[in-house]
Amino acid sequence: MTEHVLDTLKERGFLQQSTDEVGLRSYLSEMGATCYLGFDPTAGSLHIGSLLPIMALKHLQDAGVRTIALLGGGTAMVGDPSGKTEMRKMLQPEQIMQNAESFKLQLSRFLHFDGDRSLWVNNADWLGTLSYITFLREIGRHFSVNRMLTAEAYRLRLENGLSFIEFNYQLLQAYDYLELFRKYGCRLQVGGDDQWGNCLAGKELVRRVESEEVHVMTFPLLTTATGAKMGKTAAGAVWLDANLTSPYEFYQYWINVDDRDVERFLKLYTFLPMEEIGRLAQLEGAQIRDAKEVLAFEVTKVVHGEQAAAQARAAAQSLFGGGAADAEAMPETHVSKADVEAGISAPELLAMAGLAKSRSEGRRLIQQGGVQLGDRRCEEIDEMVGPEHFSGDGTLIVKVGKKRFHRMVIQ
Repeated sequence: MTEHVLDTLKERGFLQQSTDEVGLRSYLSEMGATCYLGFDPTAGSLHIGSLLPIMALKHLQDAGVRTIALLGGGTAMVGDPSGKTEMRKMLQPEQIMQNAESFKLQLSRFLHFDGDRSLWVNNADWLGTLSYITFLREIGRHFSVNRMLTAEAYRLRLENGLSFIEFNYQLLQAYDYLELFRKYGCRLQVGGDDQWGNCLAGKELVRRVESEEVHVMTFPLLTTATGAKMGKTAAGAVWLDANLTSPYEFYQYWINVDDRDVERFLKLYTFLPMEEIGRLAQLEGAQIRDAKEVLAFEVTKVVHGEQAAAQARAAAQSLFGGGAADAEAMPETHVSKADVEAGISAPELLAMAGLAKSRSEGRRLIQQGGVQLGDRRCEEIDEMVGPEHFSGDGTLIVKVGKKRFHRMVIQ
């Protein structure tokens, strides 16, 4: 007997909250069951924080549920205040659409936007044509300001100032649910747990306007075992775009996770059978490195493809084995011949490589003795890196700590 998709999601740790688990289980068993997940294109790429709900959406699609990836082309022009201490930067429509194209390309690696199996929809198609007065009369009248102000996203922002445009965000997201219900018969919205209040507003709006019951399911907002926000590193966010976070850097992120997180991440971020995950979870001591290698390879394969994952693994094994690194897989930065001949300070080089957020941080890393240029340690804070540091093929491998590598290439 095939396992119900809700049981799959629960077993793997995806389910945080749901409005009616019994009713939801029944709905997901129906032919034509449809769910949606929203993505506001406020950046040029999705990141690891987006990956967890995407994986859940893939499980739902594989179980026969029709999935809708809702692009927030309209809501991104307003900005979601959830989880933010200050107002988001206002984006131009051209930038939003450029970001949207990147999102679609990345999501197409997970979801099949062919036929009716998975749909790609942009809420700008209906939000962009709304009449303000009509919207207030037909939709705004269903919302209680008193109730909205009890939502955590709004309460947190009231201390620092909540703009009127942001206050409208919940209404717009709720209207999305109503529109998708009307157009596609969608009865399930999924998202991160920080969207619980917004999702409930949509459910309530559908009930009030259409006298129909719909569902909400949210996923956990992960932090690592150390309490750090998932997907954050010293160099910044871990992106799904290979041009922003190379497959090698992506692979290294997963290799370096805390031992306590390995089993949980295998369940959430891979499609390995639970029996195999259970076996890997039993590994202890030095053997847990094997489980981490499986995790890193599988997640990199899901996001970047098997070839890129194999190259990243080969580069990592070569580097940490003391051999020559796989140059094709290692992240690299190009520097001009003129700049190298003039000399680049070591702290600046670290900042250029993304191994330090700033030159001051680069100096601190050098002071701590954690920076290596080629095969020798960088001893001087103000050391100038010139042609003599580069090998005959015009490359220099820069290492920070034991696990972060970058290749500088003279162009």
